[in-house]
Amino acid sequence: MAPYSILLVLHLLAALLFVGTVFFEVLILERVRRHVPKNAMHLVEAGIGQVARRIMPWVLLVLYGSGAGMAWHYRDVLAQPLSSAFALMLTVKIALALGVAGHFAYAMLQLRRGRLRGSLSRRLHLSLFWHMVGIVVLAKAMFHFGW
Repeated sequence: MAPYSILLVLHLLAALLFVGTVFFEVLILERVRRHVPKNAMHLVEAGIGQVARRIMPWVLLVLYGSGAGMAWHYRDVLAQPLSSAFALMLTVKIALALGVAGHFAYAMLQLRRGRLRGSLSRRLHLSLFWHMVGIVVLAKAMFHFGW
């Protein structure tokens, strides 16, 4: 298997884990909160948080490491981001991915300061959700749309 193909598979698997986790938290867990007592919900969130803090750094390492390797493959295209639809969409996808990394870093900082609660957590998850929707759409669109 070619190195690019290995990077692609690693990237897809890591993206599946990361995007799936955020989708679960935004689309399912938020609605479960309405039907579960607060104390039980806190226990559920604490359990999910413990697991996520253990595996997400590794998932992100694989996701961004493989993404960087794949971007290197397209370095000539990325040198001229306005030269084609593919180049522009790849550039926007990378910018959104850097935004996701920034969200994650900010969330970890706020968590360590004890400030990642309630509305801040929900706003961050919602913003991550929409960033990732954009990334997923662009990941497919850049191979199917052009000018």
